[in-house]
Amino acid sequence: MITPEDFQTLHRFPVLWGDMDSAQHVNNLVYLRWAETARVLYFKEVGVNTSFAPGDVGAILAWQDCKYTYPMTYPDTAMVGVRTLEIGEDRFTMQTAVFSSLHLRLAALTQQLIVPYDYGKLRKAPLPQAWLPALERLRKG
Repeated sequence: MITPEDFQTLHRFPVLWGDMDSAQHVNNLVYLRWAETARVLYFKEVGVNTSFAPGDVGAILAWQDCKYTYPMTYPDTAMVGVRTLEIGEDRFTMQTAVFSSLHLRLAALTQQLIVPYDYGKLRKAPLPQAWLPALERLRKG
């Protein structure tokens, strides 16, 4: 069972009334936005360039999925944990878990495949060696 304690990086986001949809729970897209914001904060912690300037190598989202396990509602606070699952030769896999603070349970579990990307050449780039120490440090324990 995944818990917030499984993550060295944990961010909190308030559930806004407007985050809910006509089914009166947080819209599925909101979970992905929380995961995206937590992912960018994670990138900054790892030292991944987030400027997207020509000539810079940054990260690009190549694939993601999300399993929704509990419908969150307003009011609540989402706790979003982020960690590295796997590091490959030219990519790494991340996981984000969204927890309901109010109900103390997992609400959604996402996985993302991240590829280094050269924004000047508009193509995939080799995995920068400078990213490896932080990716390893924040790897799934």
